[in-house]
Amino acid sequence: MTREDYDRYAAAFNARDYDAVYDFYAPGAHLTFFGVDLATREAFRDFYGFLHDHVEETLTIERFAASAELVALEGVIRIEARKDLTAEALAAQGLDQFFPIRKGEVQELRQYIHYHVTNGLFTGVSCALMD
Repeated sequence: MTREDYDRYAAAFNARDYDAVYDFYAPGAHLTFFGVDLATREAFRDFYGFLHDHVEETLTIERFAASAELVALEGVIRIEARKDLTAEALAAQGLDQFFPIRKGEVQELRQYIHYHVTNGLFTGVSCALMD
């Protein structure tokens, strides 16, 4: 996985092209972060479709490292609410671990994102917040 490959992935994510994003994942891949486990294309589409209906989310990459088996990056996830995302709406999706956000509010979250790679495709991803 090269930086150019990852930039195509990030551009597809920022464009909300969920199928193009998920094409970077190998069959059986698991995306695990903050209590969410997305193990299918449908689960991926459902989660991000719900989230991005409420918020605009973009990734800015600050540090990037890659090999044939690993992509690791440090960056800022910027979340701006397009409409209120209430505790009730989150709970209805089983996302009690996420915080509500009101229309117009902005959150910037510094994250480590860690991808395992096999044959040029992601087989797993996990994230951690940092200060």
